[in-house]
Amino acid sequence: MDLVKRLEELEKKFQELEKELSRPELYADREKSKKLSKSRAELMPVLKKYRQYRKISREVENNQDLAGSEDKEIAELAKAELDSLKEQARKLESELKELLVPRDPDDARNAILEIRAGTGGEEAALFVMDLFSMYKKWLERRGFRVNVLNHHATDLGGYKEIIAQVEGQDAFGWLKFESGVHRVQRVPKTETQGRVHTSTVTVAVLPEVEEVEITIDEARDLRVDVYRSQGKGGQGVNTTDSAVRITHLPTGMVATCQDERSQHKNKARAMKILKSRLYEREKEKQRAEREGLRRSQVGTGERAEKIRTYNFPQNRFTDHRVNLTLYKLDRVMEGDLEGLVNALRLDEKSRKLVEFEAEEKTPVEKAKTRA
Repeated sequence: MDLVKRLEELEKKFQELEKELSRPELYADREKSKKLSKSRAELMPVLKKYRQYRKISREVENNQDLAGSEDKEIAELAKAELDSLKEQARKLESELKELLVPRDPDDARNAILEIRAGTGGEEAALFVMDLFSMYKKWLERRGFRVNVLNHHATDLGGYKEIIAQVEGQDAFGWLKFESGVHRVQRVPKTETQGRVHTSTVTVAVLPEVEEVEITIDEARDLRVDVYRSQGKGGQGVNTTDSAVRITHLPTGMVATCQDERSQHKNKARAMKILKSRLYEREKEKQRAEREGLRRSQVGTGERAEKIRTYNFPQNRFTDHRVNLTLYKLDRVMEGDLEGLVNALRLDEKSRKLVEFEAEEKTPVEKAKTRA
């Protein structure tokens, strides 16, 4: 389907929504009204741009006709405007394609952020703490709420793992690029001879799912264990069995939470983690089925691969996916991630745009491209 035909269909859909929303009886159904209003609001930016594009396209056609006029003065004026109008039309077409690129439906969700120590022992655990601090500063600066759901502290103040919920519009969309292996190169606190060590930390970002999306038969599928919460260094943080461990028996997946004093709250939070992991597992399965052998041969750029290096002696920060190196690691660790994340978002948009344009080509154009 070509671009104009797709846009005309969206215009028709918008008009149908307008007609439906104008019906007085609709307001008795608040849920449906809200859903239709949201659909209309999502179409508005595209159609506003499309109307500008149509107006400029008509002006291009008119000027092309006038450029062939026998009146030389009118012809010259038309020709003088034509290049500018064509450039405007090209720019609007490019912007329309970007607006039409399908958005990841998970982007708007809250996110579950999981950071775990990899190779490097205590140094890796300390870097888990540093990474979490970095993300927290950046996310809170953007207006997101960060709630720790579970953590396992070490004697030196690091974390073997920390899991947090990130709340706010588009939380997953902003944070999802952090999934992967993060490598740190620095002199550990435990190093007495000043040698630089290399450690790794893994980050997983999952979209938080709604209650209706993952169905679990709690009586049959879950084993729930309660135990006493443990603080830093193994000290009990309270005297009741409030910590909760939930095991999903069909998959063996485990989720724990101990950060609340209430067993009920800990169970609710552990269920959030478990459902998000099950949802991500299902998405991973679907992706694997779609991509087949290519997935194992060329990789995915996601969790299993090193995505970033933090070199403290050189104050160097490198993201290997977009070949971006910055010599301001000190500022990055203080939450200055905006430039990097914008580069990753732009890279994703560019790749999606290439895919979108490839889908828009006719069979003849595709054959020419292959040739």
